[in-house]
Amino acid sequence: MFSTIGYWICVPFAWLLLLFYNLTGSYGWALVLFTLAVKLVLLPFQLKSKRSMMRMSGIQAQLKEIQQKYANNPTKMNEEMQRLYMETGVKPMSGCLWSFLPFPILIALYSIIRQPLTHFMLVSSEMLEKVTAFASEIGYVASGGAGYEQIGLAKFISEHFDAFSAKFEGIINLDYHFLGMDLSLVPQEHWGEVTTGGWPIIGLFLMPVISAALSFMLSKASMKTAPAGDADPTARSMKMMMWMMPLMSLYIGFILPGALCVYWIANSVFSFIQEVLMNKFFSKRIAAEEEERARRIKEDRERRIAEGRERQRLDAERAAMETAKGQKKIAEKRAAKQAAKANADKKSATTEAGRVGDRPYARGRSFREDRYDG
Repeated sequence: MFSTIGYWICVPFAWLLLLFYNLTGSYGWALVLFTLAVKLVLLPFQLKSKRSMMRMSGIQAQLKEIQQKYANNPTKMNEEMQRLYMETGVKPMSGCLWSFLPFPILIALYSIIRQPLTHFMLVSSEMLEKVTAFASEIGYVASGGAGYEQIGLAKFISEHFDAFSAKFEGIINLDYHFLGMDLSLVPQEHWGEVTTGGWPIIGLFLMPVISAALSFMLSKASMKTAPAGDADPTARSMKMMMWMMPLMSLYIGFILPGALCVYWIANSVFSFIQEVLMNKFFSKRIAAEEEERARRIKEDRERRIAEGRERQRLDAERAAMETAKGQKKIAEKRAAKQAAKANADKKSATTEAGRVGDRPYARGRSFREDRYDG
């Protein structure tokens, strides 16, 4: 099942590599163009990743301030850092995510190089058996080393291409030679020929060294715009990759066919050019974005200050009105109380004409002094 999945993953890469091989007639230049095509396809994702990485580098001072301020409160520190990431639109892990993309492409390409008939020429298993049987009939002896039998068969087909092309459709005359080197050879298998093999062997051994050097240069260029904080996951990943990638390319270049090293060298060259151009582009763009962001922050601060002053003015006016209303109510209550007292005094007042002894209202309309006389 996994082999079937791996085969179908290799198909689009094989088709692309085959297209460039038919255009150039050179396996090496086909690998270079294949690398360039892959870089262009991945460019939008890498642009996004680079932008995020450079923005991450730009907020390092703020992150350090948060880390120092909340050194004794990790929970609050994480909350503030997440808030800063949201405000600035930074995704901490996106910067290093795409740096791992070359690995699955490398694995697919290795399968294509290692199995040129089934993964490059897309020959079926049934047809491969027939091709192998025919090759054995005309003198083929399995070669190429363990795991590289198809490379040996592809080279034999190239040497007797007329016989094979007349009998089988879809067979390609695959020439592994590039710049005087045989890209099907594995450097570690030819240590004894370094002093006697001339440029074909010396060049084969130089390629892993060149690949490692270019990979290191690329890592250094990437580190210039990478976050510098040790606590940042992107920074830690970039520092690890700066040493891991060159060493890996050196090791892989020695233990695998030279064709894979051509891809790694081309990938490093294109990546370095891309890195330089992206640094220039995003440095200007991010600077402009930061200026715009600072302007918006300033305008927002001024707006909030103005709104605060307006609220204070309205609150003061409202408080003054409430005070005036309260004073008016107090005055009205006092006046009403005084009026009520005045009325009470008025009601309690009388004249001597109405008084009889101690009774102030004894005399009324029907009062008669002689009412009760004899």
